[in-house]
Parts: sequence; C-alpha cells; structure tokens
Amino acid sequence: MDFYFPTELGEQLAFAAAAFTALAGFIIMFAPGYAMRLVGVMPREGRRDGYAEQRSVGGFYLGFGLSAIMLAQDWIYMALGVSFAMAAFARIISLLSDKGSTILNYLLLVVQIVLAALPLAYVFGFFSA
Repeated sequence: MDFYFPTELGEQLAFAAAAFTALAGFIIMFAPGYAMRLVGVMPREGRRDGYAEQRSVGGFYLGFGLSAIMLAQDWIYMALGVSFAMAAFARIISLLSDKGSTILNYLLLVVQIVLAALPLAYVFGFFSA
C-alpha cells in the first residue's frame, strides 16, 4: 500500500488542513500541559481531570486528521470542514456572549475559519484542476 499524496491543488490544501489537524491533535494529546498553557487554561489545583479532557480532544483531532489523510474522500473532507466551521461558529458565540474578546481568541477563530475553508472549498469545487 502506497502513501497517497494528492496531485490537485485543492485536494492538497484539504490534505494540508487534515495534516495540521492531526499534528495539533498529536501535540495536544502528548503535551496537554503545553497545549493548555498555550491557550491560557490550566486545571484547578488538586484536580487532574483537565489533562484527561485535553488528551481526549487531542486524540479526536489526531484520529480525525489521520482518517482524512488515509481515506482522502470528499465526504471525509466535508466532515472535517463542517466540523471546523461549527467550531468557528461556537467561538464567535463565545466572543459575543462570554466577553472573550482576546487576541488569542481572534487568532484561533482565523485558524478555525481557514481549516474549515480549505477542505470545503475543495469539496465544493472552488479550485480548478
């Protein structure tokens, strides 16, 4: 079985979004303390449940990103794009409702919008061959 790398620009961008998702998941899963410090959250003293939550989220990202890379199907890329679009929508709600207007939140919103746009643009044919 050979490793499949896309030849079309649009699919390469969708592939890159999946690879970034997998890489972020790997980092979150195996370095949850670093990931929590990066976004400015830490578990309460005496409670280690936050690490388990971070590792679980990281495992989900890693699995989703690797699935998209390995299967390389339009529906998987669509699911990846829609998931990041919903995450971006949730972040917008948080910015408006939770008084979370910070530079980091806006930066992460841009990252989520890009990670949503790349696979969706490929699936809906915005890139010509």
